Amino acid sequence: MHVSPADTSVDFPDDPRPQPPPEPDPGECCGNGCDPCIYDLHGEAMERYRAALAAWRARHPGA
Repeated sequence: MHVSPADTSVDFPDDPRPQPPPEPDPGECCGNGCDPCIYDLHGEAMERYRAALAAWRARHPGA
């Protein structure tokens, strides 16, 4: 386990901490009410990220 002094994140090489999906740029939404909208897809990706992060934290309670 490695903790960088400049960073409070913990590095687990075999089980890295999940990273959030990038937010869509405002210009990526066309404003035409697409189904699904780029923001809907991002919301779904954020739900998966939150679940993955919760599972990771359960595996690494001290992190």
